[in-house]
Amino acid sequence: MSKTFGATSTTDEVLDGVDLSGRRVLVTGVSAGLGVETARALAAHGAQVVGAARDLDKAQAATAEVRTQAKNGGSLELVQLDLASLASVRACADRLNADGRPFDVVICNAGVMATPKGTTADGFETQFGTNHLGHFVLVNRIAGLIKDGGRLVNLSSAGHRFSDVDLDDPNFEHTEYTPFGAYGRSKTANVLFAVEFDRRHKARGVRATAVHPGGIMTELGRHMTDEMREAMLAQVNAANAAAGAPAFSWKTIPQGAATSCWAGFVGAADAVGGHYCEDCHVAKPEPRQEIRDGVKPYALDPDRAKALWAKSEAMVGETF
Repeated sequence: MSKTFGATSTTDEVLDGVDLSGRRVLVTGVSAGLGVETARALAAHGAQVVGAARDLDKAQAATAEVRTQAKNGGSLELVQLDLASLASVRACADRLNADGRPFDVVICNAGVMATPKGTTADGFETQFGTNHLGHFVLVNRIAGLIKDGGRLVNLSSAGHRFSDVDLDDPNFEHTEYTPFGAYGRSKTANVLFAVEFDRRHKARGVRATAVHPGGIMTELGRHMTDEMREAMLAQVNAANAAAGAPAFSWKTIPQGAATSCWAGFVGAADAVGGHYCEDCHVAKPEPRQEIRDGVKPYALDPDRAKALWAKSEAMVGETF
């Protein structure tokens, strides 16, 4: 009988009894928060983790506990990756391809949230460019390294419910910019990317999924003022109350990273593939705006996923 996990499950609970010895995993964003905890949990269960980070000195200090807790052949090595620069993304992919060692799972954990309006090194809106396009190029360039039967896990968010992608104006050149509207677009893109990647690679057993980790106090929220955070919580709790749902509660970092571990190593491949997961289970479509759980149907739309893929290729000047 399989174990049942939920919102309060932790990484170690999800991976209890799971031997990851000999498994190799790429995790982006290992300089803080969920990325560090994901790497720690995987290495503690025997995985060889490759952690990608923009600031390697910061990542080296942040991941000391990962090395301390590594067991049964578990390990951590670091690679430099700035998702806001396609030159850095391509250089990282080139290094990984030159190394040639395959991955069992790739976890696209890194991201930014609710940033002021700005652009990446390549002129893309900051959140769409970093959260989606950077990972889009990285993953597609190293897709050949993902073993048959492997998995891709994209970290999305319930924030995808804020907005669908805008394929006509992805850089807010004609649309009024709002920090959470842009965040919502990027998180919807993370789901749609998983949907199309899954379609393209499932014939060889590679499955892709997107996950919502839950609300966690990490560096991801560094651009949010106290006023922004309070207003968001008030809005969420009002919606929860109207829907008869319990008030919002923060997750711990081990609880937040649990769904990534579950989707990558515990959930059935055919169950998670092409879907969106939350609280260590596959989420159901939920079109109602007032409900915070579930996935908006537009984020799983296969035609929308194909259109985003084509638009992303055009934007980065590369065909996959």
